[in-house]
Amino acid sequence: MVNVNFHPKFKQKVSKLKDSHLLGKVKKQIKKIIENPHVGKPMRNIRKGTREVYISPFRLSYAYLESERKIIILDLYHKDKQ
Repeated sequence: MVNVNFHPKFKQKVSKLKDSHLLGKVKKQIKKIIENPHVGKPMRNIRKGTREVYISPFRLSYAYLESERKIIILDLYHKDKQ
């Protein structure tokens, strides 16, 4: 079983979302990440060790700590602001 934690920054951004369709997409992607933590695109350079999945027009950033079997959902941000 994988332990899932949510970063306060992510919680804050999700609480501001008004679009229920988008919230549904976010939940669906989180379920996919829990089923297969390697599903996201691995990041490089400064963000090495994190992964991202695309939820149009946003990106969901997360880290998978394999040794601890832990997923940390880090951030949800607009694609143009990366």
